[in-house]
Amino acid sequence: MRPVTHVPSLVVLCAGVLLPLVAAAQGANAKPAPGSPTADRLPIYVVDPTWPPTLPNDWILGDIRGLFVDERDHLWVIHMPSSLTDQEIGAAAKPPIADCCFPAPPVLELDPDGKVLRSWGGPGEGYTWFSQEHGIYIDHHGFVWMGTSNGMHMMKFRQDGTHVLTIGEPGVNKGSNDPDHLGGPANFYVEPRTNELFIADGYINKRVVVYDAATGQYKRHWGAYGKPPDDMQKYTYPVNVASPPTQYSTLHGLVGSKDGLIYVSDRRGNRIQVFRQNGEYLMEKFVRPETGGSGTGFSLQFSRDPEQSLLYLIDGTNQRVWILRRQDLAILDRFGRPGRQSGEFIRAHMIAIDSQNRMYTGEAGNGRRIQRWNLMGTRPASSVKPPTR
Repeated sequence: MRPVTHVPSLVVLCAGVLLPLVAAAQGANAKPAPGSPTADRLPIYVVDPTWPPTLPNDWILGDIRGLFVDERDHLWVIHMPSSLTDQEIGAAAKPPIADCCFPAPPVLELDPDGKVLRSWGGPGEGYTWFSQEHGIYIDHHGFVWMGTSNGMHMMKFRQDGTHVLTIGEPGVNKGSNDPDHLGGPANFYVEPRTNELFIADGYINKRVVVYDAATGQYKRHWGAYGKPPDDMQKYTYPVNVASPPTQYSTLHGLVGSKDGLIYVSDRRGNRIQVFRQNGEYLMEKFVRPETGGSGTGFSLQFSRDPEQSLLYLIDGTNQRVWILRRQDLAILDRFGRPGRQSGEFIRAHMIAIDSQNRMYTGEAGNGRRIQRWNLMGTRPASSVKPPTR
């Protein structure tokens, strides 16, 4: 029996007043945004160099490990404090070795102006916190889900940081076909019609796995092409598109669409695959398959038009945002380049889009920052030559 801890669902208590939990605003829950780009009208994004403002309390962010926008356009951030060096957090040393800085709490909620509204995370009673935080998702009931890149469990919290549920067992991995244990759960999606939790269980395991989001009860899982995963098979490079690998390398990104499909990105596998929610395989697309190292398939997000006609893919090796037509995964456009200046990327990692069509990108590694991109207009897709690299 899988070790699971559970606390009954409640609304958030704030200043003595019961408040409803805020529902999700990405994936199947996203309300259409006026003026959203589409597969026929591609976006023109320009970085906002004034955002975000400096964090309070001399806080500094480590690797950006997850971004999510709720229905109030509040940006939820999870970062990895342990990635910060002693020099970066010199004020936290005992005794201090510098005037600044301190690691920010792992979880932050920011309003559209970048003001910190809430912050929490770290060790607590009744649960085991992560050593490498990864992924954040707010479901249609307002619960906050998060996982870890090097661990074996994920957790569900209320928005005030109260622990509700743990899935998996900290420190215990039993492979990709075990129903009760996880292996590097990276990103998540909860289907509002069924309350099923879909997990990209892919830093250690090689699968999509599905649980009941209320109870943590196992439902089903699948690997690449909807087949059972095989941990004994090793990934080889460069990727041979004519004879593609039958197993995932690093299953990293996962989003669910309004029409009931699951899109996943195999990071080091340089590809996207699409499934029905029962695990039926539909299609795949390789993006720069010759890319080695960390790969191209980092994280995914949809445009905010009613059809969710665009799929955005963050590529943390080539430092780009790829723009694909969701219907057939054709590459339509891209933007971004490597660099440390505003509008450039170092280790592009995460992506989120709000109701004003503003795009947020998060960088890990030596980037360790969030950038906001404003939609300045669109241009006809027919006028854009699809990129080849």
